[in-house]
Amino acid sequence: MTAQLLEHPVVAAQANIDPRAGKYLTLRLGREVFGIPVLYVREIMGVQDITGVPGMPSHLKGVINLRGKIIPVVDLRLKFAFPAAPFTQTTCIVVVQVVQEGQLALIGLIVDGVCEVLNFAAAGIEDAPDFGEDVDTPFVLGIAKYKGSVKILLKIENVLTLQELRGIPSLVP
Repeated sequence: MTAQLLEHPVVAAQANIDPRAGKYLTLRLGREVFGIPVLYVREIMGVQDITGVPGMPSHLKGVINLRGKIIPVVDLRLKFAFPAAPFTQTTCIVVVQVVQEGQLALIGLIVDGVCEVLNFAAAGIEDAPDFGEDVDTPFVLGIAKYKGSVKILLKIENVLTLQELRGIPSLVP
């Protein structure tokens, strides 16, 4: 863009749009609320039989057959080091579609429940605070302020890495 074009107020505002702004499906893990960009969400379904895969980390619960596609299922409670909890009537699997290393992948996320779809403006989103070098949070996209509370926005493509997916037979070459 030319300097003259960037001086136009609408163009300048669009050039500074925070890509994290937008609509998020909010979901619950215990008392905490997280947000996933709705563009990644493919469906929400009740918990069904999950086939365990030997040798997987505890947060990787196994795989399900979703209309002929085998997809991995991650228990977000365990992935985020929350205490394990029994499934309830509100426990569900949120199926997301992500791109990792140029490959499309479907992943099921077990959550305690879904809340609502919220629209977060750029002004209400901040970077995650620095928790120190011993704390790695590659899956935190940002922190959204909403009606006096905070929602942790997830960079969903970093919740389950392609390296972890490669450990599941028949999912990724």
